[in-house]
Amino acid sequence: MVLETTTLVDRVSLPTVRRARDKDRAVNWLGLFQGTCLVLIEAAGFAVSTLLLVLGLPLFVFLLIAGWDLTALFAQLGNLADHYRTAEPIARRFFAQDLQIAFLVATGGLTLLRLPAFLRRLDRRLSEGPPRHG
Repeated sequence: MVLETTTLVDRVSLPTVRRARDKDRAVNWLGLFQGTCLVLIEAAGFAVSTLLLVLGLPLFVFLLIAGWDLTALFAQLGNLADHYRTAEPIARRFFAQDLQIAFLVATGGLTLLRLPAFLRRLDRRLSEGPPRHG
């Protein structure tokens, strides 16, 4: 019995390696710096907007449940605070852990939903190149 060790990936021809010419080795430091700054600014804006959306979602849900009445909203929050204050320490810990897990899941889920649009926008911005003056 013969053992076949060649896979489909092994049958794909690999690209050949070329030596770069001296003129191709020049690095555009200004373009690299500008691109890095753009990526950092866009990524920071994406992260901040995602976190603000996740943090604002519970407020929206509580206001929706309360019928957009702030008195009912604060009554519900007061009721939740009273139950938290009188709960056993282990119940408080589990509640805090549940909130942390829910926050991480909501943040991760929203990030995954928004990531393709962010990457398309970033690719479009990077491919535009530097603005031309004149």
